[in-house]
Amino acid sequence: MPDSQYISELKNRITERNPNQTEFMQAVTEILDNVAEELEDNDEYRRYRIFERLTEPDRIISFKVEWLDDRGCAQLNRGWRVQQSNLIGPYKGGLRFHPTVSESVIKFLAFEQCFKNALTGLPLGGGKGGSDFDPKGRSDHEIMSFCQAFMTQLYRHIGANVDVPAGDINVGAREIGFLYGQYRKIRNQFSGVLTGKAIEMGGSLVRTEATGFGVIYFLQHVLEHKELQLEGLTLTISGAGNVALFAAKKALEQGAKVITLSNSRGVLFKDNGFSNDDIEWLIKYDNIKDNTLLSFAEERDGEWRAGEKPWQYKCDVAVPCATQNEMNGEEASTLIKNGCKVVICGANMPCTSEAIEAIHNAKNCCYIPGKASNAGGVAVSGLEMSQNAGFESQTFEYLDGRLRDIMKHIHGQCVKCGESDTGDVNYERGASVAGFHILAKAMLAQGV
Repeated sequence: MPDSQYISELKNRITERNPNQTEFMQAVTEILDNVAEELEDNDEYRRYRIFERLTEPDRIISFKVEWLDDRGCAQLNRGWRVQQSNLIGPYKGGLRFHPTVSESVIKFLAFEQCFKNALTGLPLGGGKGGSDFDPKGRSDHEIMSFCQAFMTQLYRHIGANVDVPAGDINVGAREIGFLYGQYRKIRNQFSGVLTGKAIEMGGSLVRTEATGFGVIYFLQHVLEHKELQLEGLTLTISGAGNVALFAAKKALEQGAKVITLSNSRGVLFKDNGFSNDDIEWLIKYDNIKDNTLLSFAEERDGEWRAGEKPWQYKCDVAVPCATQNEMNGEEASTLIKNGCKVVICGANMPCTSEAIEAIHNAKNCCYIPGKASNAGGVAVSGLEMSQNAGFESQTFEYLDGRLRDIMKHIHGQCVKCGESDTGDVNYERGASVAGFHILAKAMLAQGV
């Protein structure tokens, strides 16, 4: 359907305000296309410029990060924290350390985070941060040095009731520990200012597993709605970090077959599927070996295929868990031709606009956006914040149960806002509309 004059003018205004920010505009456009009808039908939303105001961050903090490497040489990186919206709670979202990080990437992640966090039902605003620092090939001491320098710039802008960062790509428990240690030294206080911490310093059980487990819990609800079950289905998964590995682990527990994992250098393919022991081995050596997947092929089993992606293999479900725009339109079309029934996102915006369009145009395949399916990580981060505030801890079983409930709640909202008269569900529309209504109502209630 062609854009109305109002929607076209709105897109043009936002584009003009954000020149050369491709990733951010991709995220904005995808959500705007899905909430266009709500904007057209609601005079208040238009009069108070609700959507346009949601796209504008409350603030963008950028800073230089100066640190010394092991040779005593000065290194220089850029850091960002985008505090997008605290309409419904303190800013909440991860930190990403990767050479592809830019202001546009952080802004897209922060914008999407607002909708994701709203869907959880928890009082969490949206934010995101990171740096163009590349930890690959760096020693633990160099990573610590960088993290301390990064937090020395960031600490004044965050707090347990203000902005609570977590981990993202290349920021795991080790990095969170270094960041938290520096914050504690500077502020002389022990507070829940970061999530994803080690259990010994106020972290939460299930947090490491949460995003990957949550993807599979959501997938089960999608399949149940289609009167299918996960047991016996074949999954292709991209990525080799926490999200991919714990999604694979949970899928295997439910009787599915996982045949791929991947990284930026290639694909590990196992025709007969990974075993539970295989996944435990990969989890054990993650971040220890230079290329864990290649080492697995050399030391254990499977085929290492350099330079390939997982999307040419026949599967029932594709789970992109690596990074943004990792699947293009041609790859999505190949998946569909090979019988893929569901593409469910473990990463944030891993499909290009062309890939999403190809999936939507297919008769027998549905697309599940990350703002719905990978919300498990931030959900358990919210539960960690609650534990920190109450100076308490919860059991693995309790938190896993809460995670299951939250993913079921998100699925229900997507169905409510995205189901057609025929019973088909447009999960992208459902997630966008449900999140938008929560944020719009909060904005209207609080005034201009």
